[in-house]
Amino acid sequence: MARKKIVYCTPSLYTAGGVERVLTSKVNYLAEKGDEYDVTMILTDGAGKAPFYPLSEKVRVINLDIGFEALWELSFLRKIPAYLKKQRQYKRRLREELMRLRPDITISTLRREVNFITSLPDGSKKVGELHVNRQNYRNFEANDTNVVKRLFAKWWSWRLVGKLRRLDRFVVLTNEDRLSWHELSDVTVIPNPLPKLPDRRSPLTEKRIIAVGRYAYQKGFDLLLEAWSRVEKQYPDWHLTVFGAGERVPYEQLARELMPDTSRYELRGAVEDIGKEYLASSVFVFSSRFEGFGMALLEAMSYGLPAISFDCPCGPKDIVSNGRDGMLVESGNVAELAEAMSRMISDADLRQRLADEAVKTAREYDIKAIGKRWDELFGSLVP
Repeated sequence: MARKKIVYCTPSLYTAGGVERVLTSKVNYLAEKGDEYDVTMILTDGAGKAPFYPLSEKVRVINLDIGFEALWELSFLRKIPAYLKKQRQYKRRLREELMRLRPDITISTLRREVNFITSLPDGSKKVGELHVNRQNYRNFEANDTNVVKRLFAKWWSWRLVGKLRRLDRFVVLTNEDRLSWHELSDVTVIPNPLPKLPDRRSPLTEKRIIAVGRYAYQKGFDLLLEAWSRVEKQYPDWHLTVFGAGERVPYEQLARELMPDTSRYELRGAVEDIGKEYLASSVFVFSSRFEGFGMALLEAMSYGLPAISFDCPCGPKDIVSNGRDGMLVESGNVAELAEAMSRMISDADLRQRLADEAVKTAREYDIKAIGKRWDELFGSLVP
């Protein structure tokens, strides 16, 4: 049987982002799966930069060197003509590559190519995969928006539906998000995989609560700090540690205002081995205002951490069954989050019971299990 030629279109691979990590795991799985797939990744940015995550030698990488990243240096209005010029370049170069490669399936991560990919006459089936939820696709941070940007986001969402209807398949990460695409009749749910299941789990002996994510509005660390400020005085032997990339200063200022005793918490940067930190913690808190899926939540559960999460859109309710393998609280409700943290701290039996079930849940997201779902999708498109 001939190998299926698969092409992924995505901006870059050199950054330590969640999308980059998931895509790398996915293409590595496909490329190393015997002789079933021939995998190519076509990039637009980061020419000359090595992938951040280890990439199989069997994966071919083509960088079109369009340089969309340069647009971030321009004002919102100046971006328009510059974007249109780069978009024309991208369409022309991607068309040339696809006509040369003649893939069986071309996958868009719903970035710039979604505007034109179904019009390219290379003969491949076109698949779109979304790594955020609909509500927050092409959205802006709450502290970095204005009327023009909000109108643009709404216009983009309306226009996007027309593009998605032309795809051969549209893939989202959660059942919750699938329901939001009510205009589309053929939406497939395939969650993100765990690249590797850990061979150790937390002994739950350290009196530390851990949170992981970017220091950004989306991750809700301001809400987490407020909740912890309501709890920490009751449990002076417990500690909160946050790990993540991004600008920490605003959160450090907020923490000092809420908690004069700075020994009760620690706001740290990103670390290379976050698994080591999970193993040295006993509770994981996921305070996001919104998500595409919730990889940090799933990773923490795979290390045997009982998790508390806001029931935000989208992801946590697909991963966590409240009271069985974790705790879900009302999205954005600081009082409920504080109450859940107190309950988890004070009840060792609860922590252990939730942790045991969390590990079982995480196994369902192993790369091999999720990979089979992609195998089935590709087989349905190209028998």
